[in-house]
Amino acid sequence: MTIDARIRELGNRHRQLEEAIRQEMIHPAADSLQLRSLKQRKLRLKEEINTLQAGAG
Repeated sequence: MTIDARIRELGNRHRQLEEAIRQEMIHPAADSLQLRSLKQRKLRLKEEINTLQAGAG
């Protein structure tokens, strides 16, 4: 897999997590542990994307 393809894949997963976070926050009884877990996963993806972009650029 090329670096660009990996970045696109990670970007897609990042957007999916963003949507999952948005959906979780809509609920009146949002699970704070679940939200924290989703946000941490999203942050790790963003960091990996940034690392790959820095290496590719």
